[in-house]
Amino acid sequence: MTVKLVVVISDTATARGGATALALLSAELLRAKGLNVTFITGDDGDNADLTALGVEIIAAKGQELLRRRPLKSAVEGIHNHQTRNLIAEFIATRDTSDSIYHVHGWGQILSPSIFAALRKVASRTVIHCHDFFLACPNGVFFDFQKEQDCTRKPLGLSCALTNCDKRSYVHKGWRLARHGVFRRLFDQKLPWGAVVLIHPDMRPQMELADYPANRLLTMRNPALRFSESRIKAEKNKGFVFVGRIEPDKGIVELVNAATKAGVPLTVIGDGPLRASLATSHPEFDFPGWKTRAEIGALIQNCRALVMPPRFREPFGLVAVEVSQSGLPVILPNSALLAPEITSNGLGFACNIRDIQQFTETLAQVAALQDEIRAISERGYAGDIELGLTPENWVTALIAVYDRLVGKAAWECRSSPAHFWRLQ
Repeated sequence: MTVKLVVVISDTATARGGATALALLSAELLRAKGLNVTFITGDDGDNADLTALGVEIIAAKGQELLRRRPLKSAVEGIHNHQTRNLIAEFIATRDTSDSIYHVHGWGQILSPSIFAALRKVASRTVIHCHDFFLACPNGVFFDFQKEQDCTRKPLGLSCALTNCDKRSYVHKGWRLARHGVFRRLFDQKLPWGAVVLIHPDMRPQMELADYPANRLLTMRNPALRFSESRIKAEKNKGFVFVGRIEPDKGIVELVNAATKAGVPLTVIGDGPLRASLATSHPEFDFPGWKTRAEIGALIQNCRALVMPPRFREPFGLVAVEVSQSGLPVILPNSALLAPEITSNGLGFACNIRDIQQFTETLAQVAALQDEIRAISERGYAGDIELGLTPENWVTALIAVYDRLVGKAAWECRSSPAHFWRLQ
C-alpha cells in the first residue's frame, strides 16, 4: 500500500518562518507528484497559491498566542479545544488507511492538544523537528539568564528549578506545564511514525529527552540557490542578515559589531527591533520583508551573510542557500552547521557573544580578497551538499510515508481483531 493523501498540519498558512515555509513547500511538491493534500492550519488559511494547486485548506481561524488576551493565551497555549476537535473530526469522518498526517508546527496556535486527536493515527503520523521544542521547554536548550547553552535533562529536577526563560521564572513554569502536557499526549510508548530531524547533530538532544533512537530520522532541508550566476563576493563590501529582527537572532550583536568594524550592513526582514535599530543606525539598510526574488537581487551586492543567533541553531536554511549562490557565511560557533561550513571552506565561525571577536571576524572578512573568491567559487560549485534538492527531499518524504502506510496496513492485517473479522 502507498500513500494517497497527506494531511499537512501547521500553525499558519503564511510563510514567516522556516517551519511554515517548508510545510507549504511540501504541499506544493506533493501535489506535483500527484498526491492529494489537505492543509490544516491554525490561522485563517488565506493562501491563494495553495488553493490554485488544488490543496484543500481547513482553517481553525485562530490567533497566535501573543495576539490573545494573557489569560486566554495561557490556557489555550496548553490546550486548544477547538483545534483538537477540528483534527479529531477530520480523523473520525475522513481518515483512510492510506492517509498520512505530517505535523510541522503547533506551538503558536494549535497547541499540544492536537496530539490527543492524532493518537488514533499515531503510526501514520510524522512530526517534523524544525527546532528543539519537541525536547526542550524553552525550545532552544539555552539559559537566557546566564547566556549559555544548556545541557540539563528536559523536565528533570535541575531543569524545573532553573530560571532559564527569557522573560521570567513564572513564564518558565508555564513552559514546564505546557511541555509536560505535550509529552503526556505525545507519549513515546505509542507507535508514532517518525520524528524527522533537520540535522544529524540534533540527535543527542532528542535522545537526552528520551526519544527512542529508532524513531528519529534525519532529513536535511531542501535548499535552492538564490542566484543562478555566482555572486562575485570578492568585489562587494556589504554584509547581509536575513531573518526576523528580534533579540534571539543576534541582530543587536551584529549591528554593534558592524558599527565597530566600520562595514556596510543590510538587514532583510522584519520584527520588533526593526524600527528602533533603523532609527539608531541610519547608516545601515533595513528594507523589510522581501520576496525570494527580491532577496536574490539584494544579495548580489553583498560580501558575506551573517547568521548570528544567540542559541544553538539546528540548521539555518538561508545560510545553505546563499552559500550555493556564492556568498561566504559567518556563523556562531554554536550553530550545528558551523563545523561543516568551516571545515569545507565555505565560511567562518566565531563567538558572537564576544563583541571583540565578532568585530574582528567582520573586519577580517572585509579585508580578505583571494580567500573570499575561493570560498565563493567553492560554495557556488555545490560539491558540498549541506541540504537536499527539493526533488530529493520530496522523494524522501514519500518514501517515509509509503513505509509507514505499508507497515500500518501489515500490522492491521496481522492483528487478532483483523483475523476474527475475516471469519
